[in-house]
Amino acid sequence: MTKKKQLSPKYQVWIDARKKYKLSHAHIQMARELGLNPKKFGKLANHKQEPWKAPLPVFIENIYFRNFGKRPPENARSIEQIVKDKKQRQLERKKR
Repeated sequence: MTKKKQLSPKYQVWIDARKKYKLSHAHIQMARELGLNPKKFGKLANHKQEPWKAPLPVFIENIYFRNFGKRPPENARSIEQIVKDKKQRQLERKKR
């Protein structure tokens, strides 16, 4: 059996949403910067039942461009990388 790394529920929700809705790391990063709630992606992602809605990745990109006036971030980091960097900073702070 493989052990699954346990992350904080705050981050695990984003990882689950990325897998469920087949989003890229860049889309997740944009959604986090926009302050979207990953638990409510189901309402936004039903473009097959409601054809006037854009697919979720396109919707996130459009809102991001409208709010920030720029295209997706060039250096998109995964949630796992963000957690790893945060732990590294905490260890460095503890050493000081």
